[in-house]
Amino acid sequence: MKNETILYDDGAHKCIMFALEDEEHQDYSLSVNQYLIIQKGGAILIDPGCGAIFDELYDAISRYIDPSKLKYIFFSHQDPDVAGSISQWSIASSAQLVMSQLWVRFMGHYGLMDMGRIIALEDHGARIKFGKDFLQFIPAHFLHSPGNFSLYDSRSKILFSGDIGAAIASPQNLNKDVDDFNEHRPYLEGFHARYMAGNRFCRAWVHCVRKYDVSIIAPQHGSLFKGENVTKFLEWFETVEGGWEQCEALYG
Repeated sequence: MKNETILYDDGAHKCIMFALEDEEHQDYSLSVNQYLIIQKGGAILIDPGCGAIFDELYDAISRYIDPSKLKYIFFSHQDPDVAGSISQWSIASSAQLVMSQLWVRFMGHYGLMDMGRIIALEDHGARIKFGKDFLQFIPAHFLHSPGNFSLYDSRSKILFSGDIGAAIASPQNLNKDVDDFNEHRPYLEGFHARYMAGNRFCRAWVHCVRKYDVSIIAPQHGSLFKGENVTKFLEWFETVEGGWEQCEALYG
């Protein structure tokens, strides 16, 4: 499948990226990435997206695991391109739904009825066992959501970063890997300057991330950062001036 990429596979642990979007409204929709981690029959689905892609994503996941066997579904934040399909997934699976405690009360507006399925993350994040390994929920608050988390998979060493690292339109999206960071950077700058709350939050997130051995940064929009581009992205993101600095410039 052209919109499907194996990011990691050691025989016991597998990470797959899907790049599905609402093709019916493609001219004004936002290209998104969805991710699946599987280990020994258990799986976590990351940022499953809107209701329009539910059927296609369900079929894609079915090629790897019975979707009813999903153990967790993680929502990095509350936006509809992340969580819009939450009611459909709550019916199609028995998975626990992992999100910031800040957004639990809003999920009823997406049609979710069973709030008892939710694992509400406290602001400092959490670590859960996943087979012999762990999944680390890393605080990413105000980047851009006030209740936001990134997810680190200790086995694959992939950091699923949500909107951090997002590129809305870049020629490098065609191969899904950033080849040249300097060429890719212009496609990062406008989005991050507008949507990230401020440099203090960027630096705090980078400080947290550097505690882990990261081989790939996998954002929800755009291309993947691998190898030396992980370091280049973190060095750049540490210097990003976001909404607070933009506000000071606008209002004096």
